[in-house]
Amino acid sequence: MVEGGIPITSALETISDDIDNLSLRQILTQVLEKMHRGQPFSESLAEYPKVFNGLTIAMVMAGETGGALPQTLRRLAEYFDERDKLKKKITTAMAYPIFVFALIIGIVMFIMAFIIPRFRKMFEQLGGNLPAFTRGFMKFYDIVRFNIHYIAGALVLLIITLSLINKTRKGHHGFSRLALDIPLFGKVISQGFVAIFCRTMSTLIGAGVSILEVFDILAGMTKNDIIKGAIVRTREQIVEGSNLSTSLASSGFFPNLVVKMMQVGEESGALSRVLERTADYYERKVDATIKTLISLLEPIMIVTVGGIVLIVVLALYLPIFSLKS
Repeated sequence: MVEGGIPITSALETISDDIDNLSLRQILTQVLEKMHRGQPFSESLAEYPKVFNGLTIAMVMAGETGGALPQTLRRLAEYFDERDKLKKKITTAMAYPIFVFALIIGIVMFIMAFIIPRFRKMFEQLGGNLPAFTRGFMKFYDIVRFNIHYIAGALVLLIITLSLINKTRKGHHGFSRLALDIPLFGKVISQGFVAIFCRTMSTLIGAGVSILEVFDILAGMTKNDIIKGAIVRTREQIVEGSNLSTSLASSGFFPNLVVKMMQVGEESGALSRVLERTADYYERKVDATIKTLISLLEPIMIVTVGGIVLIVVLALYLPIFSLKS
């Protein structure tokens, strides 16, 4: 709308009228009121940090200062669109194993609640000695059945304990390291952040935001202590006088490809464009890793579910086969 020559206040008013979310509509109305009182657009947005993050504020401020607000808003919109697509892919990859685990638990609970009790009654009516495998299975079933409240309580206690540990500094650092060390999952997380890092940096530098402010914004974009520490160390090296690529290499987190591309961008004076291409490359790598992860999880799920069913079938039908023989 601004690119089409509509004043920013009129554009905000139109957008506010079309938004169904009442809270966001109220915030935009308040932003509009502040602007009518003479407050700059960036300062008005900055008063609502839960809605408009540091990247948005920095971009809008740079656009206002450089007189290129329409182009900046378009770049910002494209950035959020690409970032959301990547985040959705990563979320899907993280949610898949949780779904598989929940499915397995659901199958086990169904078997324990409806299948095994009926066969137990049948065994009691038939009488006779049960095979050793069946007796062991039934003992395991009884242990789980009569101690299910203790097992559930232990699981809840474990979750609460891990949550409390995660809130401590050392605990959170340990979980951050663990998240990156998990095979494939850790690669998805690290590659996903590298892609977001390159695209964010490209967007901010292209809008004219200072490099130190860029790293301040990037440090606030992750809760992983390992990644955040690498960004902070890179910023400190830049403050001490090192160039961008050398500082990035000394952080110990970023791949050599990113460091080399950063060096090429610095030397050619086209850092924003080089980082954008690097982000595209790592987004493709994330896609490939997610496809590999899902292709591995699918047979594991099939084998796990099949193994559970096989054990139950053997335990429940062995006595019937024994009686027939």
